[in-house]
Amino acid sequence: MGIIALQYQSAADSPVLLALNRDEQFNRPAQSPRIQSGRPRVVCGIDRKAGGTWAGVNQHGLFTAVVNCPKRNVPAEARSRGLLCRELLACRNADDAIEKAVQELSTGCYAGGNFLCVDRQSGGVVYGGDEIETEKLWPGLHILSSKRLNDYNDPRQELVRRLLTLQRLDSSVSFLAVASKTFSKKPDNIGKRGVVVIEQDYGTVSSILLSLTERTQKSIMQFAAGPPCDKHYEDISALLRQVLSTERSMR
Repeated sequence: MGIIALQYQSAADSPVLLALNRDEQFNRPAQSPRIQSGRPRVVCGIDRKAGGTWAGVNQHGLFTAVVNCPKRNVPAEARSRGLLCRELLACRNADDAIEKAVQELSTGCYAGGNFLCVDRQSGGVVYGGDEIETEKLWPGLHILSSKRLNDYNDPRQELVRRLLTLQRLDSSVSFLAVASKTFSKKPDNIGKRGVVVIEQDYGTVSSILLSLTERTQKSIMQFAAGPPCDKHYEDISALLRQVLSTERSMR
């Protein structure tokens, strides 16, 4: 599964502010985010089992991510949702990525997945469950999980929303500071729900914090190579800025 919080087009210094926890089998191998070969330039992690990604950014400032969702009829040999997420990063903008996601998911070759596609100008979610649907983003705070966007009946979404809105999220500094604490919250000793998932063989395996600003050299990317309650976020902004500067140098 996984969970994503997005503060969209409502902070003065950054139109895209985002936090993401990836939930997966603990024994599934993955490569931490790095710059991938080919064009457009992309920074993303790689699922070593299937070769796809769960989240990434390309040189055009397009961010894509996938979180699993329920689906009744899953093909016996379903194509990796992560491969589609990685392929969406070949698009120039969020609108093109949304269109491509709809086309691909409509083939019925995938298990259930909700795909977030967002850039500085536009964005949306493609629901790839039993029905293929899209929902456009609007300015403000959005939470996405295995349920629909901003599902107030999802306890994990509501916990994230409550923790994030305890303070004003009107700048990248404030959002990243609050999001890092929120997405590091683990269940307490009496089992009260946390944002981090810890089960026997499955749980939160990594976390990303992201700020996509208009000025490339102000953009931020941080990555925790494990549950963020146990692993510190490492600053990998240099990789993000190198990728984003590719677009600027081509103008």
